[in-house]
Amino acid sequence: MNSGTGIRRDYRPADGLAYLFLDFNAYFASVEQYDHPELIGRPVIVTPLQSEHTGAIAASYEAKAFGIKRGTTVREARALCPGVAVMPARHDRYVQVHKLAMAEIERYLPLVKVYSIDEAAFRLSRSERDPARAIETAKRVKRGIAENIGPALRASIGLAPSRLLAKLAAERVKPDGLTVLELGDLPGKLADMPLTDIPGVGAGVAARLARSGVDNFTSLWNLQPKRARAIWGSVQGERFWYGLHGFDVHEEPTKKSMIGHSRVLTRDHEAPEKARIVARALLLKAASRLRHYRLYAGGLSLSMRQRPEGIWEAAQRFSHTQDSYRFLNALDEMWARYLRVGERDGGGPRIGGVTVYLHHLKSHESAAMRQGDLFADAEHAQTDAKRAKLWRLIDQINADPEEKFRRLSGADAEKAKARHISLASQSGLDLNYLGAKIAFSRVPEEAEFLY
Repeated sequence: MNSGTGIRRDYRPADGLAYLFLDFNAYFASVEQYDHPELIGRPVIVTPLQSEHTGAIAASYEAKAFGIKRGTTVREARALCPGVAVMPARHDRYVQVHKLAMAEIERYLPLVKVYSIDEAAFRLSRSERDPARAIETAKRVKRGIAENIGPALRASIGLAPSRLLAKLAAERVKPDGLTVLELGDLPGKLADMPLTDIPGVGAGVAARLARSGVDNFTSLWNLQPKRARAIWGSVQGERFWYGLHGFDVHEEPTKKSMIGHSRVLTRDHEAPEKARIVARALLLKAASRLRHYRLYAGGLSLSMRQRPEGIWEAAQRFSHTQDSYRFLNALDEMWARYLRVGERDGGGPRIGGVTVYLHHLKSHESAAMRQGDLFADAEHAQTDAKRAKLWRLIDQINADPEEKFRRLSGADAEKAKARHISLASQSGLDLNYLGAKIAFSRVPEEAEFLY
């Protein structure tokens, strides 16, 4: 290992095909088809909520054939395909099916890393690293998913010496593809791939590459490791180069930097006072997740998307805490600022969406934080600790009945929901989903959906 760089100078490319990368195709829509067999083979879109005034967050391949894609409004989708099925998102269900799928694939191969709800890498054994054996293993994985979970869940698979190359291979044929990418195939087999389709090459890196004369895959392939490091401006560029050339590079774990929720608002909730109630509910959800992870937040950000256009944003810092009352007070102060701006401008516009994020997170073990804020007196710190303890008890009460009654329906399910504790100001909030949502880079824990 070269000290201070994190790059091993004795790396060698993997011996043959070392990884299987699996990418589920149109995953959200496929799960809806899996749960509703009558939708298999039909155009399906998934929306963030049950409303005609929202857009698709996912589309089945049958819907894509009509020109429907992510962001297409429900109204546009119905015009393009009158028979399209519109399904509100069920993020907790997508996590459940994800876990079923991972367990099925692990019957054949060891899991290396889950990259997102629909992507994961698995390691091939030494006896499976020649193309013929690797392809047979990939076909067994596909059969296992179809026979033991369901044919609605299709996946594209890539086989390659490194995880990065295996992911690029999986992208080549969709849906239901199976692509082998050996080092001898490169750079020719990926010569037509746009640089921004490669993980690790965002818009900023692509611009720096272009300024260095690198504007296609072949010229990217021909870079030297140190040149890649200079262009990226960090050791990450050198790691990228090794992964692209088939080396098994250690991937640094990511730390949770923020916890938040967002919500697209229907017309019933776009007035500022109605939107504020939604924002407070989202913040209470985020605070429960914060305590679930035993983290403390030192800041809150609020963002509102206005109708017909415009963004209003604000942020506030405070001493680290788990107390939801502290978070709500900060939110209300920012909201009051928004209303004052609206009054000055002749009445604020309608609000189309709200996002709240708790950030500047610290762990429970952070001694410096728990010794107290230099600017807070002892009585204030004691009150804060008592309130945080109260909210943790509320979290536990709210989570337990949901877990106990999660399989009930009808009146029994309503009784379970009635046992939840909430603030009086939030009672009666009729939104079909306020819980954790799935980001592209992480899969929520099932516990996150209980709060």
